[in-house]
Amino acid sequence: MNDLVRQHTALSESDLEWLHLLVSEWQLLSDLSFADLVLWVPTLDGTRYVSVAQMRPNTGPTSYQDDMVGHLVPRGRRPLLDAALDEGRIVREGDPEWREEVPVRVESIPVRREGRVLGVIARNTNLLTVRTPSRLELTYLQSASDLAQMIAAGSFPFPGQQVDMDASPRAGDGLIRLDADGIVQYASPNALSAYHRLGLASDLVGQHLGELTAQLAPSRGPVDEAIAKLASGYAPRETEVEGSGGVIQLRAIPLKPKGTRIGSLVLLRDVTELRRRERELITKDATIREIHHRVKNNLQTVAALLRLQARRIDSEQGREALNEAVRRVGSIAIVHETLSQNLDERVEFDEIADRVLAMVAEISPGKVGCRRTGRFGILDAEVATPLAMVLTEILQNALEHAFAQGEQGTVDVSAVRGGTREDARLLITVRDDGRGLPEGFDPQKAGNLGLQIVRTLVEGELGGSFDMVAAPERGTQVVLDVPVRADK
Repeated sequence: MNDLVRQHTALSESDLEWLHLLVSEWQLLSDLSFADLVLWVPTLDGTRYVSVAQMRPNTGPTSYQDDMVGHLVPRGRRPLLDAALDEGRIVREGDPEWREEVPVRVESIPVRREGRVLGVIARNTNLLTVRTPSRLELTYLQSASDLAQMIAAGSFPFPGQQVDMDASPRAGDGLIRLDADGIVQYASPNALSAYHRLGLASDLVGQHLGELTAQLAPSRGPVDEAIAKLASGYAPRETEVEGSGGVIQLRAIPLKPKGTRIGSLVLLRDVTELRRRERELITKDATIREIHHRVKNNLQTVAALLRLQARRIDSEQGREALNEAVRRVGSIAIVHETLSQNLDERVEFDEIADRVLAMVAEISPGKVGCRRTGRFGILDAEVATPLAMVLTEILQNALEHAFAQGEQGTVDVSAVRGGTREDARLLITVRDDGRGLPEGFDPQKAGNLGLQIVRTLVEGELGGSFDMVAAPERGTQVVLDVPVRADK
């Protein structure tokens, strides 16, 4: 719609915003009218109309099999559009049109904003299935007529009340028609069922909806007054009411076809099951986060016990082995700590990588700096946990073996995301400027425990590749190529 309006018409951005507001609401008008709606706007030179939006009803057959958006019609071909635009009134004159052997009643509703007519809504009703209307259909049609008059007068939609059509109740979910005093004149079967879910044992017709809703809601005090006022339909509002184990979503629409409120429409939907599932998910998320938090605490306890044990060992080799184990446990604990703060099993690994760098840098025998470039991005937990341990082992190996005691140096960690969404990959390079690899060293056969852990995790658990070679200028370079799932 933005492109069509800006390309073909003279409407301002504020006018365009009003049309967006109208389109966010007009599914309701379409459903209440049992009719297709097409929004026509005059072109810049005033010689044609361009259709910028279209809506089909959920309550009846469509009148248009084709998409009308983008069609241009010369002025004069559709007299009802001309009359509605020029005279600023709803036009219903004329005989039904025949489209592919289907009779269609056409009406034109001017769209007014601040005294100006911006365009015209063509309301097209398929008459092929017309029958004697029921009380529900009569209420729908009367409500549609009231809304159409409000659109023509510029009092609907309500400014600042843009509606999410996916989340807001629709006419078919449940509809209640109130008079000017808030008394129920008609309630659809779905609306009555929803109120029975709240605990109502009688009929709705003849009752004051605001007072009744406040009685069924369990809360007391100022909230009751707000619910009572909203359910009475005095202002355009939306809320949820819970009672007796049921939850309904309410939306009130004041009806002012001639400037004075004659009543209200209340749309409602039973969202009990939806809210129950949401609460279950929230509970599950909280449980998962609590599990990660407890795992992190347990791992930190294990690390503390290993530190205590290391202090009581006289053997330097044994003490160092326990300290290595402390760092391995710590890298896993970092991942679980991050997972305990998230709503899903995915983590921003850059933060984890930085913490691993800081943790491993504490064991540096000299003035060796560690730095990261590039971005790891968001990773699943099943990738993040082994990758954190792999990164710990590689960094620990570099700091222990690449530099002598007191020697200065640098360890660089770079990460690059690549590949397609279906085959996303993460290329990690750890490069130091230390003494380099011993002559004849083969990383695939080395018996060092740390390298064995790296090989097992990278090739076995992550399904990637691992290689350790001499750096281009000086030092050693470790390259990891790991498949990862693309960011959601």
